[in-house]
Formats: sequence, C-alpha cells, structure tokens
Amino acid sequence: MNFKKSKIKKNYNSNFMSSFITKSIRWNKNYLLSFVDSHLIHYPSPINLTYAWSFGVTAGICLIIQILTGVFLAMHYTPHIDLAFSSVEHIMRDVNNGWLIRYTHANGASMFFIAVYSHIFRGLYYGSYMHPRQLLWCSGVLIFILMMGTAFMGYVLPWGQMSFWGATVITNLATAIPIIGQPIVDWLWGGFTVNNATLNRFFSLHFLFPFLIAGLSLVHLALLHKDGSNNPLGVDTSVDKIPFYPYFFVKDLFAVSVFLFVFGIFVFYFPNAMGHPDNYIPANPLVTPAHIVPEWYFLPFYAILRSIPDKLGGVAAMGGALAVLFLIPFTNTSEIRSTTFRPIFKIFYWLLVADFLILGWIGQKPVKSIFVTVGQVATVYYFFFFLILIPLIGNIESFLIKKKI
Repeated sequence: MNFKKSKIKKNYNSNFMSSFITKSIRWNKNYLLSFVDSHLIHYPSPINLTYAWSFGVTAGICLIIQILTGVFLAMHYTPHIDLAFSSVEHIMRDVNNGWLIRYTHANGASMFFIAVYSHIFRGLYYGSYMHPRQLLWCSGVLIFILMMGTAFMGYVLPWGQMSFWGATVITNLATAIPIIGQPIVDWLWGGFTVNNATLNRFFSLHFLFPFLIAGLSLVHLALLHKDGSNNPLGVDTSVDKIPFYPYFFVKDLFAVSVFLFVFGIFVFYFPNAMGHPDNYIPANPLVTPAHIVPEWYFLPFYAILRSIPDKLGGVAAMGGALAVLFLIPFTNTSEIRSTTFRPIFKIFYWLLVADFLILGWIGQKPVKSIFVTVGQVATVYYFFFFLILIPLIGNIESFLIKKKI
C-alpha cells in the first residue's frame, strides 16, 4: 500500500515537473517575455560585481522619474515670458501635490547627474571603455551630452533671474563659432535677444530630449548585453557567471532604495539646497545678477570655458572637454583593464577626480586672478590626462610587462 502511494506521488511529481517545463517552453515562445527572461532574469552576470555597478540602474530610475514628473509639470506650465514664472508658482501653491512634483523634478536632475557622474568615473576606473566595449562607452558619452543639453534648457524654463541670464550668456557663446555661430544663435533666440520665442523653443526641446535619451539608453543597454558586463578584475570570462535574478536584482534593489532614501531627504528637507536663490526672483532683462553661475553639474565645464581668456578658445575648450571623452577608447594603449592592477595609472586617476572637483569649485567663484590661474592649471591637467597620460602610461606598462617577461 505504501509502495503504491509512493508510486502515485512520484508520478504526480513527474507530471507536475513536465507540465512546468512545458509551460516554461510555451512562456519562452512569447518573444517579449523571452526577451525579458534573457536580458533581465537569466542574463549571465559576472559573479564579482560590486555596488559600483548599480549606478547604471540608478540612472535609469532617475530618467523614469524625470520623464513622469516632467509630463505632469508640462500639464500646468505656461511657456510664455509673462506667465512662466507665475505658472511655476501656481504649480507650487495651487496644484494638488504640485510642490512635491516640482521639487522631485528639480532635485531629480541633480540626482540624475550624481548617478551618471559616478557611473562614468566607475567606467573609467575599471576600463569599461576598452575593447570590445568602445561603442558602449561612446553611446554613454552621447547620452551624457544630451543630458547636459536637456538640463540646461530645463533650467531656463522657470524664467527666474538666473534662468534668463544663464540662457543669455550660454547661448551667446555660440556666436564665437565662425560662419555658423550667429545663425545658430538667431534660430535659438528667435529674434535679437532671449525672448518668448526662445522660451518656446527651449520648452519644446526640453520635452523632446528625454525621450531621445530613453531611446539611446536602450541602445546603450543592448550594446552592454551584446558584449557582456565588465567586472572589477577586468577579466572577460564566461565561467564565473550567475543569473542576474535574484542575485543582482536584490543588490540593485537595495542600492536604488538607499539612493531614493537620500533623494527623499533632499526633496522633503532640503529642496532648495542644490538650486540658486536668484531663480526665485522673476527674470528682469534690465538687472544683471552680480555673479552668473549655472547649476552645479555644469560647473567643471564652465570653469574650463572661463579659464581661456579668448571667447572662441573658451568655447573650443569646453567642447573639447566633452569631445575627449569620445577619444578614450581609441587613445588607450594599456593591456590591463582594471585600475586596481595599474599602480601608476591609479595615482593619476585620483588626481583627475580631485582636479574635476577643483574645477567644479572654481566654476562657482567670481572671476578673480587667483581663481582664473587655478582654473587654468586644472584645465591643463584635465586635457593632459586624457590626451597624453592615458596613451603614455599604457605604453610604459606594456614596456614594463615585456621587460619583466
């Protein structure tokens, strides 16, 4: 009798497993679910990934938050120079939970840049720009540049003092470009100065660009999954890999939770900490602020712009500071991927981090000789690192390795 019960139970378990397998096969025949399964659930991930690899997911969450809050803000915002500032105040005071949506969107931009800057410096440290991930790196730089354009246009929309004068100063820089500079500025302004047409153009582009960023992010993700994730050791292997779910899903979930907790502290307790007080004053073309500064995430590049006394040279330097990021995969000569095993490069890498922070500090300072000098030294090191040190140190390392062998 016991034998029969055991046999029946065994048959039941066997039938259940075969039914489960059949359902799984059927489930995988659905292309959408199969895509989710292969790229999110069973995606093979290196076993030694750290929390530094969670910044990409965090940036993706920030993008979703920015798009959602931006859509709701656009429902109540009026892109007109006489009404823009008032419409923002209307959102803050009269719209149900409008203050929460607006503060989430405003601080979300800063949080987005924190995640992306961390993501970039992590990639630079662990050699995520090396073969075969050159296109992956370049697509990430393109997303970063689009982010900067989107954030700049979004900063103009509240039409406060810093919004107006920031737009005036930054757009006017394009006039330094020979031949095409003035036509570009005329098109952006829609007239002889920053006016209502400018605000309408910026609002339209600010609404469009996040969707372009989302599309490029999918391309970025596809390129990542094509070549696989890098890892702290910098060794490409298909042996020590585990499924993304549940191991790294839980890890990323924890990292995102901590990030959102910090995000919430800024939204609820320090909502204006990363903004400028002059932007709570309506724009006045007749009153120039004592010191015009952009948002903090633009400050390092703004410092590079100001470090060159010539207008065209400053614009070229600022553009070059972004362009050199595209060159990193092609100027690199090192055979070692991770900076953990590159003691010489590691010193100069941390000097670059310090240099970038110094540039950010200089960018918010007034134009005085001491600050200009420090900014010029920091600018020289920035370009020296990317154009000279990266290929030079790689060649030195290759020479030392061959000599030891």
